[in-house]
Amino acid sequence: MEESICIQKLNSQNDQKFKNWDFLSSDLTEKILSYLPIRSIIVASSVCKIWNSIITSSSFTTKISATKKQPWLFLCGQNSIFYNNNQPFAYDPDANEWISLPTSTLLSQDFFIGSNGFFFATTSEKFSFKPIFNGIWVQTSPLRFSRCNPLVGVYNIGLNRRFIVVGGVRFVGGLVDVEDRLAVEIYNPNLDNWELCPPLPADFRSGNSSQWLCSALLRDKFYYVFGIYSCFITCFNLDEHLWSEVQTLRPPGILFSFLVTCRDCLVLGGLCNSTNGPNFVLWKVDEKTMEFSELATMPQALMYCLFDSDEDDKFASLKCVGLGNLVYVYNEEHLKNYPACVCEFSNDFGMCSWRKLPNLPPNASKFHRVISFCSNVSLDNILVGARI
Repeated sequence: MEESICIQKLNSQNDQKFKNWDFLSSDLTEKILSYLPIRSIIVASSVCKIWNSIITSSSFTTKISATKKQPWLFLCGQNSIFYNNNQPFAYDPDANEWISLPTSTLLSQDFFIGSNGFFFATTSEKFSFKPIFNGIWVQTSPLRFSRCNPLVGVYNIGLNRRFIVVGGVRFVGGLVDVEDRLAVEIYNPNLDNWELCPPLPADFRSGNSSQWLCSALLRDKFYYVFGIYSCFITCFNLDEHLWSEVQTLRPPGILFSFLVTCRDCLVLGGLCNSTNGPNFVLWKVDEKTMEFSELATMPQALMYCLFDSDEDDKFASLKCVGLGNLVYVYNEEHLKNYPACVCEFSNDFGMCSWRKLPNLPPNASKFHRVISFCSNVSLDNILVGARI
């Protein structure tokens, strides 16, 4: 009998708590909701009309987009035989969890690329794009120079976006065209128009696809192209449409490396031979002099967590992408379910911390090719047609 009375009192107290929640001011409710990860905010928008009106207001979405700037990691797996096994995933650093995205996100038969809020699909004959979380695939007017697997970047001119497409493999009669002129084109989505630009310098001819090259966008002004193995680097001025002189950016002992943008600075991340064995090192690069200074080294224990074999070439499957204050490093082999880690920098690069990412969702398949990129994710972008 006493137990029954206690339960009734507890239920009464809980009811009163929920009633008290209803009397919270909209300002206080908004403040509480703002502390949630973006994905939780999306779920909260379906709780009641009041929360939905707060979350979908322009003032709230603007505030959340400004404060939650940690870039998400997108990892898209492609199966060359069974297209239905293609899968896209997104890692939310605020929630520290992977999200399985709808498989309809991908166009099955095309080369797939991602950059700065957009997915891209290319074949030798067409080029398509769509926003990450909403909208539909849009096929552009034909490129002037058809190509597969190019570098693609997204930048802004005021409030207008532009897509820059660099290099890529061109096929003639089923064979790679080794005399391809490394075409560069810029797309204006508002006009559905391609502008032909000066081609990529000939130094990059031996490896002109995204398999051998990477790129980094700096302040919507400069688009850097870097040879993962050659260590050649050049810069395309997005205002003047001119390429800079090709230089070499090769720290001592480097085997391969990737150029990314962090904190409005160029950062190089790569595997380096040292007296202690292989290390994955991050360097800050001076954009004017191309001089570099070491920022951080991945802890050995963490690096070996990314592998489960003793083969000498096991490190060759390491890849690196970055944006904002985060640099992600992952293993593109399926042996350990594509393990990844991240290095987080302070505002002035004075401090950094490494951590391992959780495993991909258990439904992840084995892929023939993995494409990854970083992108800032805004609440406004997700609210429109999101399916998380």
